[in-house]
Amino acid sequence: MVESFTLPCLNPQPDDSLLLRLHVQPRAATNGLAGIQGDLLKLRLTTPPIDGRANEAVIAYLAKLFRLPKSALTLVSGRQSRIKTVRIVGADGHQLRATLVAILAGCTTRP
Repeated sequence: MVESFTLPCLNPQPDDSLLLRLHVQPRAATNGLAGIQGDLLKLRLTTPPIDGRANEAVIAYLAKLFRLPKSALTLVSGRQSRIKTVRIVGADGHQLRATLVAILAGCTTRP
């Protein structure tokens, strides 16, 4: 159930946007979510971290996952780091949370 699963990585903001905190693993074998790591959502991407391609892949992956236009997602911090924060606008927070919970229910969470 959505209510019983906490997502410290997804934080609603006063302006009705959401902040999603990520730990990105570039050059992974496959693209996908890999659970919660501390208070971050772990995202594996096959894209290398060269010339901002991994950042573009983060936005593209999340837009597809949440069925949002890429313009609804903005990388607000972590351009040259594995720890990133993405602002999401124009989305239903409950719907995003439900999507993440459904996917994470099948992931192995690592400490």
